[in-house]
Amino acid sequence: MKKLQDKIVFITGGNSGIGKAAALEAAREGATVIIADLAGSNHQKTLEEISALGGESLFVPIDVSDVESVKLAINSTVSKFGRLDVAFNNAGIGAAYSGIHDLPEEVWERVISINLTGQFYCVKYELQQFLKQGGGVIVNMSSLGGLKAEHGLIPYAAAKHGVLGITKNIAVQYATQNIRANAICPYYIETPLISAISEEIHHKWIEGTPSKRLGKAEEVAKAFIYLACDDSSYCNGTQIILDGGVMA
Repeated sequence: MKKLQDKIVFITGGNSGIGKAAALEAAREGATVIIADLAGSNHQKTLEEISALGGESLFVPIDVSDVESVKLAINSTVSKFGRLDVAFNNAGIGAAYSGIHDLPEEVWERVISINLTGQFYCVKYELQQFLKQGGGVIVNMSSLGGLKAEHGLIPYAAAKHGVLGITKNIAVQYATQNIRANAICPYYIETPLISAISEEIHHKWIEGTPSKRLGKAEEVAKAFIYLACDDSSYCNGTQIILDGGVMA
């Protein structure tokens, strides 16, 4: 049997990059996939690719920094499919490099509102549904920046450290209610999000990685599948590091 056969899988930021790779992999593993992304995102191609794999899918608009949008997206999913089995809280943004002393307050507020507060909104209402139905699985997107300092990326690092705190607290508080929560901590991954980075910085990242390459979205998707399925049934409150050996 496929690893996510007949599961209802909700993925924020599911229309591009890591989120899209996870959506396609979940479809291959038998899941019905809900692509939750910004209303203006061109999601039709993603839905068609899932259909070509024989999977069922649904697009729901979401702005994770808006609590009403989050509630509506989750409610729409449950209204159509009757339940929610797996949530991958993947949506997030980066920020320009800056020192703490000269970081614009509005940059801090925007990154925190999407990367951290948005995670809180999502897990709050996912947990409410899981408690109603008797269980579920949460996978949160953190980062290597959630485990160590990220020079010049203070709001991003602060948010991703916070994501791990949320994840651990969910695991401890809800473990006896058939709810698991884990996180993924990747280094830089080859996605559209970093396509605008200069060749010089791109090369620097590669040279700083023992593997001498960046990760692929599909590799992160495989880690998501492991955490989402019963293969990881005793894995709770921790994180998978995908960094080509950087932390070592």
